[in-house]
Amino acid sequence: MDIKSRRGLIKAGVIGAMAAPFIGNAEAAAGQTWKVQSTWDAGTTGYKLFEAWCNGFKEKSGGELTIMPFAAKSVAADNNALFEAVKSGVLQGMNPWTLYWAGKMPATVFLSSYPAGPDQPAQWDTMYYGLGMLQMARDIYAKQGLYFVGTIQHDANVIHSKVPITSLEEMKGKKIRLPGGMVSEVFQQFGVSTVALPGSDIFPALEKGTIDAADFVGPAVNYDLGFHQVTKYILMGPPGTMSIYQPVDLMDLTVNMGAWKRLSPKMQAFVEDQVKTYSLSHYVAIQKANIEAMGKFAAAGTSVSRLSQEDVDKFRRAAIPVWYNWARKDADAAKVFKLQLDYMKNGVMGYLTDADLKGQKL
Repeated sequence: MDIKSRRGLIKAGVIGAMAAPFIGNAEAAAGQTWKVQSTWDAGTTGYKLFEAWCNGFKEKSGGELTIMPFAAKSVAADNNALFEAVKSGVLQGMNPWTLYWAGKMPATVFLSSYPAGPDQPAQWDTMYYGLGMLQMARDIYAKQGLYFVGTIQHDANVIHSKVPITSLEEMKGKKIRLPGGMVSEVFQQFGVSTVALPGSDIFPALEKGTIDAADFVGPAVNYDLGFHQVTKYILMGPPGTMSIYQPVDLMDLTVNMGAWKRLSPKMQAFVEDQVKTYSLSHYVAIQKANIEAMGKFAAAGTSVSRLSQEDVDKFRRAAIPVWYNWARKDADAAKVFKLQLDYMKNGVMGYLTDADLKGQKL
């Protein structure tokens, strides 16, 4: 065989490997299928992005992994059922908001943003991928028979209100839908009557006036859900910070441990890389949609109010004891929070000083 022919064969082999890099034996060629349910409602901007990402897996993996996407409630009827469905293998994976499991695993309240904590997406990527928090998360989830593949950057949460609110003081006496746990505990210190409702119940509650305001996700999805039809005001943090209570509301991909272990090591690495890539594309697409949605809200007559830096400082002072209360719930929570506390005190961040934490202990 001459050199030219030999090079041709080598080149053909390389191209073939690139086209189907993960099919190396009969078992891989047969492929696996994961059923993965998101907490995004069908038809929303978020679910459309998730669906398109899942639908591309079969081709990208050379047929070794197919992911079938499901919208919220389509297989598991609620969040608790979703968690158990993935543990038991009825579903192979889920795409939830990470903080949903604080009642089952207290540490997860620190695996996504919390009141007046780190408030920029890059800070969370730094903690996960630079400071070791990803392995902490995986160790925590492994105790439940789950594998925490990685975070998916989503957005900040904002509050839609039927009445104008321009400061923390004006929240007193208002009935507001908020996530439970740490977020509700901090708002209650400002006289808010907090209400826990699933996302699908927010619109009718606002429409009927049984609540004055509601937190949910960002402008794009909230517009999809029709919030402009039942509210006239949006409350955000200071300029540059949409939210002071959930500024980086992370989602993730979590899968059944058995399903994860049935993947080849190369495919496991591939899935992890795909989650990182999707995190960026998901975040950017949501932000683009937010910009467009804010124009639609304005056209519908919605006004935007912003809290002041003074409000942020008050909110953080109220939040700090709540941070510590949650961190003391178990050893995992304390370990994750300690990493974040050191980061917030570091000169790079400068969020906290020893004086801010006086009297608090883990």
